[in-house]
Amino acid sequence: MNPAGTRSVVGIVVACAVVAGGCSTGKTTDGGPVAPAATSAAVSDPAAAVDRLRAGTAFIDQVSFISRLVIAEGQLLSESRVDNLNKRSVTTMTTAEHVIETRMIGDGIYMLARTLPGASDGWMILDPAKIPAGFEMSFDRGKNDPGGSARLINAITSARVSGSEITGTVDVVKIGTGNGISFRANPGGEFPKDAVNQEFRATLDSQGRLAKFVIPGSQVVPQGSVSYSDFGVAVAVSPPRGAKPAPETIYPMLGLR
Repeated sequence: MNPAGTRSVVGIVVACAVVAGGCSTGKTTDGGPVAPAATSAAVSDPAAAVDRLRAGTAFIDQVSFISRLVIAEGQLLSESRVDNLNKRSVTTMTTAEHVIETRMIGDGIYMLARTLPGASDGWMILDPAKIPAGFEMSFDRGKNDPGGSARLINAITSARVSGSEITGTVDVVKIGTGNGISFRANPGGEFPKDAVNQEFRATLDSQGRLAKFVIPGSQVVPQGSVSYSDFGVAVAVSPPRGAKPAPETIYPMLGLR
């Protein structure tokens, strides 16, 4: 889905069911890696910055959390409550035209999306095998990060570490598309040259976990940010009553068109 009204050359997009596409590495004892000692001055070391950010996403498979997305200055908002260990999550996505809720409980995937073309009026049961590649919904290890942090981290081209903050540049072409922040060229076009050199800033919390990743945006790239919080808070979600199998017409709407 493309948030309406963006003036940028590059379109920033998010899937209707923003529930997967993440990465996690490392081990912790309390849901997050131990934060390295803060440095007194900024150090330009992309490899160290990337390693630190990857370690900062280990919580995704270790503890429950809330993920919040803000796309194109609020044109699209999404909040996900995720507990991968206990296989449950709930996501609410809001745009000017749509409010879409997705629930995942064990192997069950449910969606309420009355305003989407082709959707049923009530709760729908989704078939995971029919969801477009890149937007899969799964509790497999490293597969359920609503912010898409792995793709963001993989796209870093330069970085400086200063205490708990990491700043630098990303190549939005490498970020590509999937659940979470996604970029693609406008139909029929290519990414502008400046798209490969966009600023970012990331913040780690006191335990070294990724708390926020922001792409401020520019003339060619709209703003996008993802934040993580509420680590360890229980996720309460239950299967909706009366849910029916989703019509075939809904599946093309779950990816990027």
